[in-house]
Amino acid sequence: MKFVSVYTPNARQGGPMNNAQMAEMGKLIEETTKSGALLLTGGILPTSKGGARVRATGGEITVDGPFTETKELVGGFAILQAKSREEAIELTARFLKVAGDGDCVLQQIQEYGDNG
Repeated sequence: MKFVSVYTPNARQGGPMNNAQMAEMGKLIEETTKSGALLLTGGILPTSKGGARVRATGGEITVDGPFTETKELVGGFAILQAKSREEAIELTARFLKVAGDGDCVLQQIQEYGDNG
């Protein structure tokens, strides 16, 4: 089963990770990549850095953005390989313990042949 985890840091958290957090995150990424649990990860730049909302309504495409203000800033994402929802939650919780205050939205990715 594959899952996408989208991380939103707590707005009060402040700046980037310190060196100790970066080292711990590096170890976690290396471990979960080697085990096959982490397939892809990346940071997401603020919407002011070229973000856009592309919308289709009645066959017409509109584009808004980039945006100068945002209430929630997505910090990053991860594509996970897990045997179960519970395992994906456990992997996400391990990430949050290193990343700090914030939350992750975890959703299963529909794969070819999935009927659910």
